[in-house]
Amino acid sequence: MVYTMQPPDELLADTYLPAMRHLVALNLRSRGYSQSAISSILGVTQASVSLYLSSDPARSYRALSRFSVSQERADRDSAFLTDAAQKGAADGVRALHGIWTGLLGSGAVCPAHREKYGALSDCDFCIGEYGRRRGEVSEAIAEVAEAVRLIERSHEFAAVVPEVSVNIACAAGDAKTPAEVVAIPGRIVRVKDRARALLPPEAGASVHMSKILILARKRNGAFRAVINLRYDSRMAQVMRVAGLKILTIGKHSGLGPEDSTAEALQRVLDGERGPFDSVVDLGGSGIEPNVYIFARGAMEAARLAIRLARSYSST
Repeated sequence: MVYTMQPPDELLADTYLPAMRHLVALNLRSRGYSQSAISSILGVTQASVSLYLSSDPARSYRALSRFSVSQERADRDSAFLTDAAQKGAADGVRALHGIWTGLLGSGAVCPAHREKYGALSDCDFCIGEYGRRRGEVSEAIAEVAEAVRLIERSHEFAAVVPEVSVNIACAAGDAKTPAEVVAIPGRIVRVKDRARALLPPEAGASVHMSKILILARKRNGAFRAVINLRYDSRMAQVMRVAGLKILTIGKHSGLGPEDSTAEALQRVLDGERGPFDSVVDLGGSGIEPNVYIFARGAMEAARLAIRLARSYSST
């Protein structure tokens, strides 16, 4: 038998989506949602929600591993989907589509698809159709890796590493989801008098930095990269001298389960119309003050950050 009408989206409906709904349901429960509310957000019955909440997530991790999705990535993606689903149905669909087409373009779904339908052994449609994103991700990974090398060679950069450490994120193409934003897993930390990246860059490595960058890109599409640095009175002076256009987030609490910095930035952007190239987060309960510097690419962001670090060290 030859199969001509067996798209990979069958695997989305049969395997990927149930596993992700399971993880999202667990996330929503951890954020205080009732079974009824979870049912409404996910668009499934309360009986299904009850089953999700009583089931071992290891089952869903195993299902997602068929698409080369690690447990770490599954947790990142499900957290992003949870945030999107809370906002509304359209946001949830948009986020899911971005993650799924990213998997299709990378070829991660192909082995499971070909295993199910042997006649598709030579099919490469999804890689050709969605693979452009894969190339853009590869370019962003190379760019962030080079930016990290610049940072690691700097003698002054360690002075501007905050307690929460540093990350640098770069959008791959017209990024709309964290899966299309490259960052450093585990961040860039201070080791004695130098900054060091714990791991090489990869797509989807920082949901937080992705949110900040994607929000800023809605206001200025030229922003492709962002880096966070220490913020204090000395950094404030350095930024003024550098002529940066600053947008300030007032103090907020980081005690809840949401990304309060991203939420605060969204509120400020809703009412702010002026240009900016940096965002100062004054922090608050559980949140260390940071500054986010935006640039047209990861290398530009790294060079600007190093320049600020030199001025900071000499101030």
